[in-house]
Amino acid sequence: MAKETILIVDDEEDIIELIKYNLKNEGYSILTAQTGEKAIKMAKEFHPDLMVLDLMLPGIDGLEVTKNLRNNNRTRHLPIVMLTAKGEESDIVTGLELGANDYISKPFSPKVLIARVRAILRRRRKDSTNSVDRIRQEGDLIIDHAKHVVTIKGKTLDLTLSEFELLSFLADKKGWVFTRGQIVDAIRGENYAVTERSIDVIIVGLRKKMKNYAFAIETVRGVGYRFKE
Repeated sequence: MAKETILIVDDEEDIIELIKYNLKNEGYSILTAQTGEKAIKMAKEFHPDLMVLDLMLPGIDGLEVTKNLRNNNRTRHLPIVMLTAKGEESDIVTGLELGANDYISKPFSPKVLIARVRAILRRRRKDSTNSVDRIRQEGDLIIDHAKHVVTIKGKTLDLTLSEFELLSFLADKKGWVFTRGQIVDAIRGENYAVTERSIDVIIVGLRKKMKNYAFAIETVRGVGYRFKE
């Protein structure tokens, strides 16, 4: 089976070469860009299967790139792995809130990066297979897994990828209570290094967009969250 195409975006040539070398050895096809503007253009033109994106870019930074791609129908579901030299929680939370799939702090292990890329692409292939024509309806709330669209009373909610995955996970296991760690494992993969606060942030954003239907996501004090029965 042909390997997927990965777009590497970083303004440091040595970082690009390091990532490119390791991913090419795994059989992936590689595209590269050194600015946010070029990254957006290439993502829309070449439709890569995944993007490795540095947050600290000249001009349009990585967060703006993520926001732009998530607001475009042609690129809104492109998996994004963020690279950050800061490792600050605020950057991580903002990136995840905008819809990034994963993050790795610099300096990083190429083996860890490869493992994260494999996990995301494997999950994407699995989701594409399992989500065909699968639609879940809870009253006026409809979750279309094939189209990655959520509507309430016919109105489409503008959800990030993280918000969609979290809502889908809880709704599919209606009434079950999950800890933040279990939610992270479900929507990001096991051993995903992320703070519990990021899940709380995603929940807050999701409830805000659901408005009068925010009650569907219940907080179970001292445990986590569940979708209301």
